[in-house]
Amino acid sequence: MDKHTFLATYKLLESDLTQANISWEELDLIAKEYHKIEQTLRENGKSFIDEYLYDIEKAGIHSYRYRTKETEHLLEKIIRKKKEAPEKFAELDHSNFYKYITDMIGIRVFYLYREDWINFHRYITSRFENDPARYIQNRLEDFDENPLHNYIAERPKAYKRTGDSKIYDGTEIEIITDGIYRSLHYIIKYKGYYIEIQGRTLFEEGWGEIDHDIVYKEVENDEMLRDYSKLLNRLSGLADEMSSYFRRMKQQRYDD
Repeated sequence: MDKHTFLATYKLLESDLTQANISWEELDLIAKEYHKIEQTLRENGKSFIDEYLYDIEKAGIHSYRYRTKETEHLLEKIIRKKKEAPEKFAELDHSNFYKYITDMIGIRVFYLYREDWINFHRYITSRFENDPARYIQNRLEDFDENPLHNYIAERPKAYKRTGDSKIYDGTEIEIITDGIYRSLHYIIKYKGYYIEIQGRTLFEEGWGEIDHDIVYKEVENDEMLRDYSKLLNRLSGLADEMSSYFRRMKQQRYDD
């Protein structure tokens, strides 16, 4: 991996590494260690899908997809996290980075109607131990070294837009407002590593992918593109609401 190409690709400077208190040599070691476990992570992701999500009706979802994190994206995230929260990530290095980064395996699940989040939520929390005493507080001290112990490692979260009508039940999940999208978030310890699961409607995913492709990072300071992205975001939110209304109308008409 070429240092100058990496820095240029992610619009980073030498000063960013200094601010993150990490050397290029350490980042290179992290990359090499990641390559050693990358195949295991892929196998874990596939195993999780086969065991818990392959039967989409049972899981209460429409569809899914998954990926493992690209090496360069992992390194960029480590630099960003160490800059944003230097105390929290101070001890992160090539020997323990997998204890800090919870989305090396990422799974997206999709549902048609926004209120159907509860179906997947109840499914996944019934399949894995969900004990608040197990939730991560300290990334090093709270890491369970037992690869056979699979459990929910952080309190499940639901991000909602400002002004959203009530969708989520606060007794079931932590609700975080003032976001720009609706999404469920779960961190599950599975076969020795963390898996991040995000749940979205299909409309929400469409907007998110377009926003990521056009606006994310490289042109995030382009005011016009950001304004268009916000407009598309509102339209996807309205589409979600209209879909729910359509279903309610159908149920009322044909159930009477």
